[in-house]
Amino acid sequence: MFHVEQMKYPDYDVIVVGAGHAGCEAAAAAANMGSKVLLITMNMQNIAQMSCNPAMGGIAKGQIVREIDALGGYSGIVSDRSSIQFRMLNRSKGPAMWSPRAQNDRMLFAAEWRKMLEQTPNVDFIQDTVSSLSHANGKITGVHTSMGLSYKAKAVVLTNGTFLNGIIHIGEKQFGGGRSGEKASTGITEQLVALGFESGRMKTGTPPRLDGRSLDYSKMEEQLGDENPSKFSYTNTPKLVNQKSCFMAYTNEKVHEILRTGFEQSPMFNGRIQGLGPRYCPSIEDKITRFSERDRHQLFVEPEGWDTVEIYLNGFSSSLPEDVQYRALRSIEGFENVKMFRPGYAIEYDYFPPIQLNHTLETKLIEGLYFAGQINGTTGYEEAACQGLIAGINAHQKINDLKPVILGRSEAYIGVLIDDLITKGTDEPYRMFTSRAEFRTLLRQDNADIRLTPLGYEIGLASKERMDNVNAKVIGNQLVIDLLKKTSVTPEEANPWLETVGTDPIRQKARFHNLLGRPQITLKAMILAFTNLANKLTEMGATDEFLEQAEINIKYEGYIEKESELAEKVNRLEYISITDDLDFTIINSLSSEAIQKLTKIRPRTLGQASRISGVTPSDLSVLMVYLGR
Repeated sequence: MFHVEQMKYPDYDVIVVGAGHAGCEAAAAAANMGSKVLLITMNMQNIAQMSCNPAMGGIAKGQIVREIDALGGYSGIVSDRSSIQFRMLNRSKGPAMWSPRAQNDRMLFAAEWRKMLEQTPNVDFIQDTVSSLSHANGKITGVHTSMGLSYKAKAVVLTNGTFLNGIIHIGEKQFGGGRSGEKASTGITEQLVALGFESGRMKTGTPPRLDGRSLDYSKMEEQLGDENPSKFSYTNTPKLVNQKSCFMAYTNEKVHEILRTGFEQSPMFNGRIQGLGPRYCPSIEDKITRFSERDRHQLFVEPEGWDTVEIYLNGFSSSLPEDVQYRALRSIEGFENVKMFRPGYAIEYDYFPPIQLNHTLETKLIEGLYFAGQINGTTGYEEAACQGLIAGINAHQKINDLKPVILGRSEAYIGVLIDDLITKGTDEPYRMFTSRAEFRTLLRQDNADIRLTPLGYEIGLASKERMDNVNAKVIGNQLVIDLLKKTSVTPEEANPWLETVGTDPIRQKARFHNLLGRPQITLKAMILAFTNLANKLTEMGATDEFLEQAEINIKYEGYIEKESELAEKVNRLEYISITDDLDFTIINSLSSEAIQKLTKIRPRTLGQASRISGVTPSDLSVLMVYLGR
């Protein structure tokens, strides 16, 4: 009789559940820092899928991608390798508002992510569905899968996206699914709720995908990429040479009338969808209801890649019946003969209000369990990716008894996002905006490497080459500033040019540093106008990056100093700790609302307490007195 030995699966340091943007960053970060990682995904063919629009970055989101890259994450590198168009948004505004955005080849993006993960040592892959978590004495110990397998780990990161009890809606049709053509995941929500977690429902949607051969682009407005395109990564990723155009189209009253005929069958309006949708990315039916005074809405016609005719119609997200979507599309100028590859749909899914997390993204109820991405109520690839990065980093730090990585609101947009989530919570899909960051002059897209690469290098995620590049950039920036401070120009040399740019003449020698402070003058124009200055900068070896940094620092020196001082004052409250076991009910003079909110959220510092809705300045004063401050 033969003895059949049961297969013994290896134990892991970190298990990541889900291979979307959050899961990929979490797995890569933990593995690159030295943890043995298992990435479990329901479908190996769909790693790093761009489930919605084929683009990365945008307003505030572009800053997040650059921050991920600066720390040593992969999203910026993958995006650069798969870009088909690049634009720096908000160039007409100050540099604090500049936001990089790229159109991407959807299939190439996913392929590049998978290739990078497969080339990352310490990452194993399994195609399976996690059905439940294993835990003991309040600590995570591993996962169980639908195939009846069990894997042990010291930490688990859940990045389930829209798959937890996901339901897809198209008109009156509804069926289980986490994404078109993919089944939903069940079991995890029910187990977590039984363990004491609070869950909720959210909704998001996606527009129809179209056959680009059936569109008449001559009736649309062409949207070109930047003439001199930039990129996301601070590493030596390829420069984008050729670009594909996007186009703009518009709805009209006839389109709106056709869409309204489907409202009775819309799950948005007949109550079948309970979850709240994204406020800042509403469906087309939402738009024509909420903004009924408008007779048209802008649509962006976005190509899905280099070698496909598939088109993503940004701005036309819908869950109306497919025949209504089709008829409405055909009434858009340029879409008269449109062919639809697949209709838009809405998806409803489970999430867990993020006030149940610590700043590390570890859950308060189960040690070693981390949540990242849409499970926390966010929307967007970039928001998910940065949470995955931080969860992966902190899972590694935790199991190795190392200091957690917590980014402050004055250090990174990532810090703003996580602090917003765990301090304020969210009952609708959270999206990052520049307006959410009170220190956005400090948190620019151009200086993310200076802000964050030293930390990435310190924890073993960013390479020495990255750190060397940052040091060279800091030194180069200062050398340019010093040169501009000590190099002067006479009135005879300067005034004819100053007149052409519409600024006042000078009466005596002036330093270039002072002239650059004028709003009408740019460093690039000054270099073109004054050969002596251009020659000195060339001799110095000043790169475009050094010049951009120097110009921003000179022009916005006053704003940067004021914001830095304010951030320093605010951050003092972050050093006043609040113990986990503090009983707020025994503190006299705290308002009842403050007691309720503080008890529920359990802020770790007085700074965090100050950002909780319902905690007043007088409540903070009481807390400070109680804490001996």
